[in-house]
Amino acid sequence: MTQQAHEIHLIRRPDGMPKPEDFAVVPVDVAEPGEGEIELQTLLLSVDPYMRPRLDRDQPLDAAMLGGGIARVVRSRHPEFAEGALVRHMSGMRDRFVSDGRGVAALVVDPDLPLSVYMHALGGTGLTAYGGLLEVGALKDGEQVFVSTAAGAVGSVAAQIAKLKGCYVIGSTGSAEKAAWLRDVAGLDAVIDYRAEPLAPALRAAAPNGIDVYFENVGGAHLDAALPLMNVRGRIPVCGMISTYNGDREGVRNLSVMIYSRLRMEGFVASDFGALRERFAADMTGWLKDGKVRYQETVLDGFDQAPAALIGLFEGRNAGKMLVRMAQ
Repeated sequence: MTQQAHEIHLIRRPDGMPKPEDFAVVPVDVAEPGEGEIELQTLLLSVDPYMRPRLDRDQPLDAAMLGGGIARVVRSRHPEFAEGALVRHMSGMRDRFVSDGRGVAALVVDPDLPLSVYMHALGGTGLTAYGGLLEVGALKDGEQVFVSTAAGAVGSVAAQIAKLKGCYVIGSTGSAEKAAWLRDVAGLDAVIDYRAEPLAPALRAAAPNGIDVYFENVGGAHLDAALPLMNVRGRIPVCGMISTYNGDREGVRNLSVMIYSRLRMEGFVASDFGALRERFAADMTGWLKDGKVRYQETVLDGFDQAPAALIGLFEGRNAGKMLVRMAQ
């Protein structure tokens, strides 16, 4: 017996900013799980900036969009997954599907925390911030730190970890509301609204003692403004370069600074930090429960909202993590 489910498909390659017409919600048939299989109902989908570059090359047309989420096991014929259990999955943008268990991991949640935090602060974005800052950035207590897109899902966690390490932290963001949250809730030392004031002089004024670690999420003008302010042997962990994802190319003129300032710039992805997962989970659970790490979520309800959520990331319509919710 089969039942109907839905997938989000990319039906044409975007030209610059993605448009709603680039995507489609496609009905599909889902068969009953066979031996060694489980049927999953997705509860939450993660929507992240890294998805945009994949639309140009890695994402097949007319197939379920790449991505992951949290799901509930609704039927099981697999010995490792009980019905009703929660799991993380990287099986794409599907609201209901059958899996043999590959790419699926059991999720044990703390009853004192909302499920959604396992999609950001306690999920891949949190681990990205944690590993990128502490391992790739080799952060030392009391250093001078600049985080671009500091009100985003990754940037907000990175900035607050730096504050927990006793650092002086500067954050940039693109609205007055986000800037106020960074100052008043996240507790950053200096905040730049780059849409309201010229970035380079504002950053220079905010960083009188230079920058030891620049947690890079934007590229382009942000990187160009930060480079001349980097202290000798500064580190630039490169998490993302969102300013370039829709085809824009802001020039970077100051790369030569890296030579005499002996700077290190290194890219990374969340999967680099598997060895840190246990320590990260313990630290982040404690920080969240103690109120030492705060977060924001932007949640769109309904599976068909996934394309709008992705487009919204590049229009600045998210505060913190962008999520799509299908069920409780």
